[in-house]
Amino acid sequence: MLLGALGAGIGAGLPMVAASPAAAGGGGDAGGVGGIPRRTPPVLLTEQATQQILVLDPRRRVWDPEENPSVVRWAFSPREREGYEDLRPDDSFVYPSESKVRRHKKRTYVLTTASFGFVAVVDYPSGKRYWGAAIGPGDDLFNPHSAEILPDGNVAVACSTGALVRLYAASQGPRASRFAEAELKGAHGLHWDGAREVLWAIGDDELVTYDVGGTRARPTLRQRSSVGLPVGTPGKTPGGHDLFPVAGRPGRLWVTTNAAVFQYDIGDRAFVQDFAGAEEISRKSVKGVGDDPRTGQVISTVPEGGLEETWWTTKVSVHRPAGEYKLVNGGIYKARWFLPR
Repeated sequence: MLLGALGAGIGAGLPMVAASPAAAGGGGDAGGVGGIPRRTPPVLLTEQATQQILVLDPRRRVWDPEENPSVVRWAFSPREREGYEDLRPDDSFVYPSESKVRRHKKRTYVLTTASFGFVAVVDYPSGKRYWGAAIGPGDDLFNPHSAEILPDGNVAVACSTGALVRLYAASQGPRASRFAEAELKGAHGLHWDGAREVLWAIGDDELVTYDVGGTRARPTLRQRSSVGLPVGTPGKTPGGHDLFPVAGRPGRLWVTTNAAVFQYDIGDRAFVQDFAGAEEISRKSVKGVGDDPRTGQVISTVPEGGLEETWWTTKVSVHRPAGEYKLVNGGIYKARWFLPR
């Protein structure tokens, strides 16, 4: 099992491992290893089969941590980890649903949520807690699905089943519990837009922005705008899911729905599919999507049949150029490039 292979590394904040070109299975030419561009960033995963957040070597097309532990550059689980006990991780960190990497005050953090109530901002690579909360631990009545850290250090959380967006006063300490709240049906994704100073959120039917007010200790949320999501099947909800900035094109957001993948052009207020590779990238049930501005590569995840859960996959799709990563015995939900921003 993967969990056993990682052993003490889980939650310990493993340092980045720089494997040699030979260890990665090829040379170091401009074309990279096995067609993988040389400057390809590591891959950040929500791995539900073993309930971890993983950062994996991008130069290996097949990740088998049991056979080769060096493919794991970093691993995190709050279980048996000092500083997370009050979040009841045995109950709350069951299905990790989000992982994204952010920079705040010259430090790197991995933001993660899990469907049974867990949300935390984790210092990278130490694994120490910046802030965390357990929102209805042990059930999916709230279902935290994404998080975002704001410039003032407060943290927003999207709760899909709970149909709400919360903004916690996380700047006040690792266990700060005060929050502001706004309703959003099917809240799934969040993004802080520093250029416009608004918080974006995606729900079942709409893409919205919120103004953040109040103080760091007593924040407020007020909806500023809303735009309906493209309808895939007449009479059915669009089912908004992932929301992520387009790294190679400022002013655009990646948006996934039950039916397709779009980019939202903020200036034109339009959902478009004019991006390179759209015919391969856009498909049903994409759980996560993102691009690397240095190489132009896009990664995405879609469910794979025949696994323990219907939303899992063992594969991470790569586009531009086409490729694929595979995690042996995995249960991946989302994949992101490890690109602190």
